[in-house]
Amino acid sequence: MSLKIVHTEKAPAAIGPYSQGIVANGFLFTAGQIAIDPATGQVEPGNVAAQTQRVMSNLAAVLATVGASWKDVVKTTVFLHDMNEFPVVNEIYGKALGDARPARSTVQVSALPRGVQVEIEAVVAIP
Repeated sequence: MSLKIVHTEKAPAAIGPYSQGIVANGFLFTAGQIAIDPATGQVEPGNVAAQTQRVMSNLAAVLATVGASWKDVVKTTVFLHDMNEFPVVNEIYGKALGDARPARSTVQVSALPRGVQVEIEAVVAIP
């Protein structure tokens, strides 16, 4: 099995020893995306809604590197700093996905990188 690293300038560069995503056996496995603006490298200012929109935009950019869209996403995992923010995150997530309905897990965590409020990763079947 060969692994292929994916990279796009339209999503934040990795800030550690990992890749934005890896292609293996017809699937893209994304790294968790946080609310970093790829143009500035800074955390998206604002509330969890603004951060979730940035995360979804970053993930869409990584999906596009392999010609995929939300309809190709098999599974996502959402990491929230505060589960009370779930309704806001869920609404923005749903709007971004449109009619796509991947499997999803959502967990509350004590902290996320760079103090962000939300992180999302995806497993994608490459079209």
